[in-house]
Amino acid sequence: MTLKAEALTLGYRDRVVIRELTLSPPVGKVTSILGPNGCGKSTLLRALARLIRPISGRVTLGGKDIHAEDTRALARRIAILPQAPLAPDGIVVEDLVKRGRTPWRGFLAPWSEADAEACAEALAAVDMRAEARRSLNELSGGQRQRAWLALVLAQKTPLLLLDEPTTWLDLPHQIEVLSLLRRRNREAGTTVISVLHDLNLAARFSDHLILLGPQGVVAEGRPDEVMTAENLQRSFALSARIMPDPVTGAPMIIPL
Repeated sequence: MTLKAEALTLGYRDRVVIRELTLSPPVGKVTSILGPNGCGKSTLLRALARLIRPISGRVTLGGKDIHAEDTRALARRIAILPQAPLAPDGIVVEDLVKRGRTPWRGFLAPWSEADAEACAEALAAVDMRAEARRSLNELSGGQRQRAWLALVLAQKTPLLLLDEPTTWLDLPHQIEVLSLLRRRNREAGTTVISVLHDLNLAARFSDHLILLGPQGVVAEGRPDEVMTAENLQRSFALSARIMPDPVTGAPMIIPL
């Protein structure tokens, strides 16, 4: 199901962050949104997730304005990991992950075997089974991030929207999480759209890149099309050399 931004203008009070942006991330692919601080990456993702209303334009899912969608129905299609999620004080990891099953359960519906399987699979996928009964407050930043990711995976939606999913993670766990998301994409056809900061990891793990700059979209397309010295200069004012990654062949950025 196609998610589109149509002539989207976004902002807060009297400050416009994104103006007249139109884009359509490809269905069934891994897309990363990149750009310098303050260019509107997270604002764009929040609009795609229906967390904020646009000043003008609209976001559509399958041709229908997402603000006209029933909340439960939308939650069965889109799972969202915001940048700074909040949880009740003292909640344990297992109970947090169970919240991902809420869109699929009726009022007072009993906990089902399918619900239990979805949560168990999600915890295993992020290597958090051993921490299932631990309080979220006791965990490191990286462990908490993986617990939130398990909640999103337990929701079992065809579309994932993730705002900086590798925040707080060390490099091995960043690679693990991005590998997991790509595997979910390849095996289940899940469309994954993430805001990322690490350009090299984005180029390695993404099928499609959206590069933003101070004036909007600088480039959109395959990593080898987007990651050029000219585009990085326009987006980040960064002088860089682009070389093939010796392991994957993906573009690798060497700042000068």
